[in-house]
Amino acid sequence: MSDPRQAARHRLAQFMEDKGKRNTRQRDLIVDIFLEAGGHLTLNELLRLVQERDDRVGFATVYRTMKLLAEAGVAEELRFGEGQTRYELAHADEHHDHLICQTCGKIFEFEDDEVEAIQDRIALRFGLKVTEHRHEIYGVCTKTDCEHLRAATELPQ
Repeated sequence: MSDPRQAARHRLAQFMEDKGKRNTRQRDLIVDIFLEAGGHLTLNELLRLVQERDDRVGFATVYRTMKLLAEAGVAEELRFGEGQTRYELAHADEHHDHLICQTCGKIFEFEDDEVEAIQDRIALRFGLKVTEHRHEIYGVCTKTDCEHLRAATELPQ
């Protein structure tokens, strides 16, 4: 199964069957929108997207659904120090790291074999075999829009 969204649906269906849980129309809608949206969504961002299609879906339903997706290994919970949990599609066979702009909040994903090799060498130096890791780099975009945003929010000295 090369399509990650299809693989996620399959994983979720198997998880639901194993746990004896049933699908609901609202849960299906939330899953569909989460898989379509991609990216790194907060619960409030996902709720807004869901309510564009069905304004009867509440925050608690979105929250419970995303917890279920995380438990099923379909979504990964990310915390970038901003006080909110973000969710992204979990890829069982793929790893990537994140660059986070502290001004505009944009999140960039990257993969770099050299970074991975350096991490492994450092871990080995300390007698550790890496089984998993998270690499997050925080900074400020060099994009013009972000620079203007930063200048507008800085306090004069």
